[in-house]
Amino acid sequence: MTYDPGFGPLVDTRMRVATWNVWGRYGPWEERQPVIEANLRAIDADVVCLQEAWQDETRSQPADLASALGLHHVYEPAFMMNGGWSGNAVLSRWPISRHEVHELPMEGGGAVDTDADERRLVVVTEIDGPRGVFQVFCTYLSWRIDWSGVRQSQVRAVCEVIRSHSPRRFPAILCGDLNAEPFSDEIRMLTGHCAVPVPGVVFRDAWTVAGDGGNGATITPRNPYCAASLEPDTRIDYVMVGWPKLGGAGQVLTARMAGALPGDDGLWGSDHLAVVAELRY
Repeated sequence: MTYDPGFGPLVDTRMRVATWNVWGRYGPWEERQPVIEANLRAIDADVVCLQEAWQDETRSQPADLASALGLHHVYEPAFMMNGGWSGNAVLSRWPISRHEVHELPMEGGGAVDTDADERRLVVVTEIDGPRGVFQVFCTYLSWRIDWSGVRQSQVRAVCEVIRSHSPRRFPAILCGDLNAEPFSDEIRMLTGHCAVPVPGVVFRDAWTVAGDGGNGATITPRNPYCAASLEPDTRIDYVMVGWPKLGGAGQVLTARMAGALPGDDGLWGSDHLAVVAELRY
């Protein structure tokens, strides 16, 4: 007798989800834009979450990318940097039927994010896909290595937001630059490897589940922008998904790195690599 865990017949169709910190208006930012577009075209994701996407009085990077790629988009500016806004964006092959924005705390565990003007947000989207509505949460946590307490407070707030949008027929998808490695307290709070801040809100890390065998580093000295900063291999960008639903919906099937296709002059698109995951949908 076979064991039936209750998922029923597994869904055969998939969706592709990508997350990428596109490094705002740092370095040769204007020259990097076509490289970012070319990489996203090659990734061909159904949903793309961007962090440090820029906008100024005349142009919007996420709007330009969405237009070039034939995608819907929402964008929320968070803070001013280098003459433009930096913020979070969600691009989608399918209509975004609803979105909202929640600010995250800037202190916690005795630590304070002293970049007071750098708001941290979670952008909540509901996407009207062909096999049902699903929710994508895009965030970008505080960056300094000694701000783990702040990030833990931010993770708690993100989980509270996610909980407030349940129940759902497809598991929540959480994407972003979390500025923390998998063994950190803040990531373990999300993956259930320590006490979760909100009961029932726990995720599978796509790379841990289905990575291609590499270390999953999204910051790497192979990238000339990181090499210049003496950065070691570090994994801080994530696609995370809640536990699978009926039909195995949301099961992570594959995960890979992307965003390393250089431009004609050898220019990289960002100081981060992208993470791409395929899910049952």
